[in-house]
Amino acid sequence: MSKVALSVSRVRRHERVRKVVVGTPQRPRLNVFRSSKHIEAQVIDDTAGKTLVAVSSRSKDFRAKMKNGASKSAARTLGKLIAERAKAKGVVAVVFDRGGYLYHGRIKELADGAREGGLKF
Repeated sequence: MSKVALSVSRVRRHERVRKVVVGTPQRPRLNVFRSSKHIEAQVIDDTAGKTLVAVSSRSKDFRAKMKNGASKSAARTLGKLIAERAKAKGVVAVVFDRGGYLYHGRIKELADGAREGGLKF
């Protein structure tokens, strides 16, 4: 399959999952985006339409800790970082939205890092 076909398939899977996974003020949605070089995560309250917390492997504070944003260890570090920031905003429980990606590799490591950081899902 071409990269375009894989991307279209991922977006379709994500749209299908998003019909069910909705972030509320009590349990916002932890959304993940993965590219070949970077990974990003956001905690989103869908009812208000607001992003509460966002982290990226491109941010300066993350780059100080890790040089590469495309590794499993970087994803786990990013998961701990988003958990820390979410807890500072008063968020302790989230709904995990894997973004149409397989729950494997960097996506799983980010989720495990967020759990280690204290988020419940």
